[in-house]
Amino acid sequence: MKKGKVYLVGAGPGDPGLLTAKARDILTRADVIVYDRLIARQILQGLPKRIAKIYVGKHSGTHSIPGQDAIPRILVTNAEKGKLVVRLKGGDPFLFGRGGEEAQKLRAAGIDFEVVPGITSALAVPAYAGIPVTHRKYASSVAIVTGHEVPTKSKRVDWKKLATAVDTIVILMGIDNLQSILKSLVEGGCSTETPVAIVERGTTRRQRVTVGNIRTMTAQAVERRITPPAVIIVGDVVNLQKELSWFKS
Repeated sequence: MKKGKVYLVGAGPGDPGLLTAKARDILTRADVIVYDRLIARQILQGLPKRIAKIYVGKHSGTHSIPGQDAIPRILVTNAEKGKLVVRLKGGDPFLFGRGGEEAQKLRAAGIDFEVVPGITSALAVPAYAGIPVTHRKYASSVAIVTGHEVPTKSKRVDWKKLATAVDTIVILMGIDNLQSILKSLVEGGCSTETPVAIVERGTTRRQRVTVGNIRTMTAQAVERRITPPAVIIVGDVVNLQKELSWFKS
């Protein structure tokens, strides 16, 4: 039997309208879709009923399947049956989505795969909040950083070094570690008055924006009961939010 193929597809940040045309085309041709928690339900609705849908989402340490290693096994098993498999991930599959790890497993198993990039929340969510991550007057550089790392990882994010290395810092998955992240940025040279914004559930109807600075944001997050998924933006570009706000949730 001829082996099938796996597509590692980015579904975008939440707004189903941000799904790319190529991603939509592949989804309609799939035999199996293996999808994550933050995929907009509208993306999956209306697809042919013959397509098998397998949920592998994770939330706050709760996994729908036993461990990350089970996901590549699902992909390989279905591809070996000659099926066209879509691994559907929120945002972009190669930005903190473990797409690289899954691609390595597919290559090791001799499975043909293709990557279909998606619009990342690191850029789209600030844009929907009216925050350009770069601006000729305020920011010529931007860093995209994970706020949640594997405890056993040997090389961790050097927040102190990052504090003055770029103009804008975009942090994904950082809400649980917000206080320690902001503290480290100050220790690295950031002013406590540096503007900070947090955008919850960005690009969706439930989007909510909180604006403050490093000094105030931890207390604001507690007061407003900010929860994931959320994107944190640190830098002077946050000051443009009020002027450029356009999305009405």
